[in-house]
Amino acid sequence: MYSEKVMDHFMNPRNVGEIEDADGVGQVGNAKCGDIMKMYLKIENNVIVDVKFRTFGCGAAIATSSIATEMIKGKTVEEALKLTNKSVVEALDGLPPAKLHCSILAEEAVVAAIEDYKRRHGHEIEDAQQCPGCCGKCGSSRDE
Repeated sequence: MYSEKVMDHFMNPRNVGEIEDADGVGQVGNAKCGDIMKMYLKIENNVIVDVKFRTFGCGAAIATSSIATEMIKGKTVEEALKLTNKSVVEALDGLPPAKLHCSILAEEAVVAAIEDYKRRHGHEIEDAQQCPGCCGKCGSSRDE
């Protein structure tokens, strides 16, 4: 059912924890399943030098959080914003269809943390930069 990579990131998650003096913090959740992800970023010279997460949820939610942190660490803010739920799924060698929403949460958590960083540091935030379509306000919805 789950790939070896999903199981590895679930059993041995990377970058778990909090960053006390984080430059950006984003929290997202999915009412459908109860998963909650919180992402912490430390950014220096526009580069994500540290990233941690806390996830309350299923094994897939933990695995997607873990792999997402690995995928953005060392990247510029702009590069990190290019992370997609599809790239998260590919990096984990797939997810069952019923668990694809976890990859969307991982993408949303990264975006939320970066937007928090930008707000805190007076940067402009582009409207609907990567609208997750989860609240229904924009009329969009994600394929799960």
